Amino acid sequence: MSARDWIPPTLSVIVPTFNERDNIAPLIEKLEAALAGISFEVIIVDDNSPDGTADLAKQIAAQKPHVRCIHRIGRRGLSSACIEGMASSAAEFVAVIDADHQHDETILTQMLDQARAGADIVVGSRYTGEGSSQDGFSASRQKGSELATRLSGILTGKALSDPMSGFFLLRRSLFNEIVPRLSREGFKILLDIIATGNRQLGRKLTITEVPYTFRPRFAGESKMSALVVAQFLGLIVSQISRGILPTSFLLFSLVGASGVVVHLSVLTFVFEVLDFNFANSQLAATLVAMTTNYLLNNELTYADKKLTGSRFWTGLLSFYLVCSFGTLANVSVASVLFETHMANFIVAGVAGAVMSVVFNYAVTRIFTWR
Repeated sequence: MSARDWIPPTLSVIVPTFNERDNIAPLIEKLEAALAGISFEVIIVDDNSPDGTADLAKQIAAQKPHVRCIHRIGRRGLSSACIEGMASSAAEFVAVIDADHQHDETILTQMLDQARAGADIVVGSRYTGEGSSQDGFSASRQKGSELATRLSGILTGKALSDPMSGFFLLRRSLFNEIVPRLSREGFKILLDIIATGNRQLGRKLTITEVPYTFRPRFAGESKMSALVVAQFLGLIVSQISRGILPTSFLLFSLVGASGVVVHLSVLTFVFEVLDFNFANSQLAATLVAMTTNYLLNNELTYADKKLTGSRFWTGLLSFYLVCSFGTLANVSVASVLFETHMANFIVAGVAGAVMSVVFNYAVTRIFTWR
């Protein structure tokens, strides 16, 4: 095909993937059928899937010029993958769809028509009109989705029936305007786009919905986990704070709170049951708490930068070191406040603890999970 024959895409369809090899080829075929007559491209953004998703995507891209692959190394996360895919597009419109075939690609033309008619964002909805999620969710997942939808209404208002949808379309110009303020963390990019857009543009975005039936997964395993739930709740709080409190800081703080429980439990066991002296009991409790904090942060707070292999152990050592300095920051701040009579011992203790969390969070982002 010569340059004169090339037609620029009107629509870029972003497909974030992780271990979706068996879903890619049939999804592209479905998109080709659904978007026949429309100039479009498929951008597969793969987080270095061990099942070879990126390799297959590149093989398909070598045969089909409207398919390309962004192969991400050392970066993970649904939101950041969607952002990177949309940022790479030159099309007038961008859409996001999951690779697992649960979203109905046949409504993309309706979604595109509504965006052309003036909608800022068009959402594929499971909860409006004839839409349904019964086929794609278990009973527990269904209830969880409904609860998450109600929580999301805090940020999006009641005009949107399915703020948790991962299936949506918008003008690239709108994305370009708000992308600097979008969070790269977490899994619910639509919620972030709506909340950020409403705030930054100083108006309510015009949002329309197209109903569809949520289908069973075609192949592979669901990515839903406790991590997704925790990051979703963190995003809600982060948006309520207008981004002052990043999602990762909230998760880091939550892990730190769990570390207090671990510390006190180990301290009690070693001191009361094993009959160690207090100094050794405190040392053991501190080491165990720091270790569990590191493990949880590696799995939860920094899932997109998870340390493995030799980096896991060097990361653990750097975490120990940073937390040791954080303890000094804690004690120093608390002592100054108390000894100068600026606060009583409780307020001083809390201030010291907050200082420690902020210090540890800031420094571990630089030295441990960089």
